[in-house]
Parts: sequence; structure tokens; C-alpha cells
Amino acid sequence: MSSSESISASQRTPERRARIERVLGRRQPDLTLILANIHDSHNVSAIYRSCDASGVGRVYLYYTNTPFPALGEKSSASARKWVESVRYADSGDMLRALRADNMQVLSTGFSEAAVPLRKWDFTRPTAVILGNEHSGVDKKLSSLADGELYIPMHGMIQSFNVSVAAAIILAEAVRQREAAGMYDAPRMDAASLAAQLETWLQK
Repeated sequence: MSSSESISASQRTPERRARIERVLGRRQPDLTLILANIHDSHNVSAIYRSCDASGVGRVYLYYTNTPFPALGEKSSASARKWVESVRYADSGDMLRALRADNMQVLSTGFSEAAVPLRKWDFTRPTAVILGNEHSGVDKKLSSLADGELYIPMHGMIQSFNVSVAAAIILAEAVRQREAAGMYDAPRMDAASLAAQLETWLQK
């Protein structure tokens, strides 16, 4: 038996297959994040880990004036391996694609129109925009969103680190979706689930 055949056999053990099936059965295809010009590799890696842990199977990368950071294998590969990335440089194209999937698109921010996190219904198909560490979500992109959310804070500091904010937002989305039973049965159709299973078995 060749080494490649041996690796393939080990990848398809019943235990590994069962674990992958369990994870895919909890994936939320209508919940996602948009990473907008986030430059710090540690933040991006942490966001990918939070996405995987929350059942988010795809993130959108919107990079126009900031290079996508180089992610070290040890810090990112374990999570990024399981979360699909879709890149856009045109905000209009990205928003049209999301709305074609009936997504409500929410921007993070602190304007007078912003609504507290828990007031939003995350059982709806939802995409949340997370902005650059220094400048936040740019005005052009924010203006295209359906609404704005903020995380209430009770201290002197006005904002969370972007990766922490991502984790808090996803935790609220998970809380609402668990209460609605949205993790209890597969959300993907059978064909998509089978195709994803075969792809993951090769990783």
C-alpha cells in the first residue's frame, strides 16, 4: 500500500466520518461574517476559529485598501481549513450575492441608528460586517447594510477588539438559533451535505 493510499484510508475511518457528519449537520449556511479590511493576522485567525465553533461554514473577505494578512499555519490552518472563504473587492457585487440568498446584512458601528446586539433576530439569514481595527466599517459599505448593531458596554473603553466582537456576536446568534432548534437537524440539503462530506474526508 502506498503512503497516499494509507493516508486516504486513515482519513476515512468510521470515527472521523461520524465526527465530520456531526459537524456538517450543525453547519448554518445562512449565517456568516464579512471581514472588511481587517489587517491583523491574529484577529483574522481568531475570527475563523469562532466561525468554525459556531457552525459558520463560510466567511466573506472584503479587501479594498488593506492586504489580506498572511496567516501562519499553526495559528490558522486548523480552523481556516474548515471554513470557506469568498473574496470580493466590489461591495455592490457582494451585497447582491448575499441578498440573493435572502440575507439581512448588518454592519457593526456606533452611529445613532445602531441597535443593541440582542435586539436583532439572528434566526433570520444574516451576514454581519466587521470592520478594520482602526477605522471600523467604511461608510460606503456601511451605507449598503440593512441595519447597524452595537454591543452594549459598561466601561470606559468604547469598543471590543474585532475578534472578541466577532465571538460575542456569534455567541448571541448561536444562543438564538439553539433556542429555535436550528442546530438540531442538518440545514443543508442532502446533495450539498453529501458533497461537503466527501470534500472534508479528503482534508
